[in-house]
Amino acid sequence: MTLAYIFAHHVALVLPCTLTCCRYFVLDPNLGQLQYFINEQSKDQKPRGSLPLIGSLVTPSDEFPFMFTVYASNGQLFKLRACDLCERQVWMTQLQLSARRHSDSSAKVSHFIPLCFLHISLSLSLSLSLSLSLSLHLSTPFSLLRCPLQVMSRAEEQQKNLQQSIESLPGGGPLSSLDPDLLLLKATSMAALSCLGECLSILQHSVSQAARSVTTRTQGLNTGELEPVKNGGLTGLPTSSSNKPPASPCFGTDAVEPSEESTDTEDNEEEDLGVLDEQRSIILHLLSQLKLGMDLTRVVLPTFILEKRSLLEMYANFMAHPDLFLVITTGASAEERMVRFVEYYLTAFYEGRKGAVAKKPYNPILGESFLCSWDVPRERVRPLRTTGSSSRYRLRFVAEQVSHHPPVSAFYCECKERRMCVNAHVWTKSKFMGMSVGVSMVGEGVLHLLEHDEQYVFTLPCAYARSILTVPWVELGGKVSICCAKSGYSAIVTFHTKPFYGGKVHRVTAEVKHNSTSTIVCKAQGEWNGTLEFTYSSGETKVIDTSKLPVIMKRIRPLEKQGQYESRRLWQHVTQALKEGDIDGATEHKHELEDRQRSEEKQRAASRSPWKPKHFIKEVETSWCQSKTLS
Repeated sequence: MTLAYIFAHHVALVLPCTLTCCRYFVLDPNLGQLQYFINEQSKDQKPRGSLPLIGSLVTPSDEFPFMFTVYASNGQLFKLRACDLCERQVWMTQLQLSARRHSDSSAKVSHFIPLCFLHISLSLSLSLSLSLSLSLHLSTPFSLLRCPLQVMSRAEEQQKNLQQSIESLPGGGPLSSLDPDLLLLKATSMAALSCLGECLSILQHSVSQAARSVTTRTQGLNTGELEPVKNGGLTGLPTSSSNKPPASPCFGTDAVEPSEESTDTEDNEEEDLGVLDEQRSIILHLLSQLKLGMDLTRVVLPTFILEKRSLLEMYANFMAHPDLFLVITTGASAEERMVRFVEYYLTAFYEGRKGAVAKKPYNPILGESFLCSWDVPRERVRPLRTTGSSSRYRLRFVAEQVSHHPPVSAFYCECKERRMCVNAHVWTKSKFMGMSVGVSMVGEGVLHLLEHDEQYVFTLPCAYARSILTVPWVELGGKVSICCAKSGYSAIVTFHTKPFYGGKVHRVTAEVKHNSTSTIVCKAQGEWNGTLEFTYSSGETKVIDTSKLPVIMKRIRPLEKQGQYESRRLWQHVTQALKEGDIDGATEHKHELEDRQRSEEKQRAASRSPWKPKHFIKEVETSWCQSKTLS
């Protein structure tokens, strides 16, 4: 396989480059195009495809060694792989020079610009200038973030309006949607907003970290009652949780009585039927309207791909081994507690993502909640020095959809007797990736061990739905971190995605180390939905088969005793229709819920009354916390 570059004098230089498919690429600097052919012998024929370099972006890729990606302004992309780092740099440099040369020459050509574009550009500039000038008068670090967040939100809306205006231009007019200047404008504006978003994310994370250190220094033993912060639509990137030790009574006065709950009998397994012919045609029609990298958050997906549970309940199912969770705090040392947390973390995904079928949980509507609990036999956890009359520990869980745009879920779980709780918030961002869909779990959680005054901050991996046209399946990917600032121990867990050729699926590796000495105290490898092998610094090893671990079923109230916005009661008609195979009925009930949500959103907008979650409060712009947590 070769990647050829034609110089200005058409002297061919052939460089070997490994591609995902056999194609012969030609870079023509005169036309400003990257063309490809079936093979080198057919290069004198019409190219099978081409990528315009005007306004394009050439970046290195981390998917494979020496890979780089060429993003065109029309949304297309080519992924190329060189044989070494030097060769990749040569090609990236030549492609970037060609793209810049054609972009600069195109910018010198003046065209008539419709007034709507001038209005959009002017209003965007004015809103940026006005908002940035106002932000200079704000006093606190968190208030400094609010105005840029609003500016980013408005800028994104303006950019969408600009893109729609360009695409709606008539084909026979003086200016078409394929005009080089307009293509460059679209690409530049999208790239600028993307860079600003990344910068803002870094800024938010820095401010949140600073707030944590200030909170840790200023709080005493008795922190008092948590003060609710004014709630509004979450417009920022939720990337951090508060490390403030919980301070008020658990769950408040509306806690669920244990006598009202019964052991759950629902089966989480989904039937693996593949994709039927009529369903495949619907998916193909949907795919024809999507572009690579497109955000699927607001895209309405067909009902037949739905899993028969809410996303909030899926988070609860990650606690299917509560005995492993409770045993964390019984560790005799900080090292042992970190290792136990990693063991629990790696074993949680099998039950949470049970079954290999790639189906999508219900998108929770704003205000939806899910409450449940677990009764854990004391013999599965090392008993306390002073044991009570009960023979079981009770672990309670609550999850709530705290934001709709962007979709943010928050969940909290506690065991009062063991004096431990976990608080987390997750923003699900889904993207179209050709023959698969990627879901990023943006956000983090904090495990509080009050007995040891330790906080463990952790993140979540990405999820991918592969082979969406044949037999869809799920895999996890990406690096996640677990760290405890007090003890100085941290862990890196890597979920490996299957490579194009060969390799194993569902592979995971992990390392636990002491930061100050850089000593590796534990290593783990295996499959997150199969066998995991742990190797400790002492030389001992332990093997855990996640598929054979005993599951403790959650306890939940029957539908008639659940609140109107609790997940199972809210989605009961959709779930029943899916169980009966009535896709049309499920779609109708789903639309009713969505219409009701839109109607309520309009009423709140008309009355200017912001949404206020029931179980959680917003501590800062990027963090949600359970309003009444463990003392």
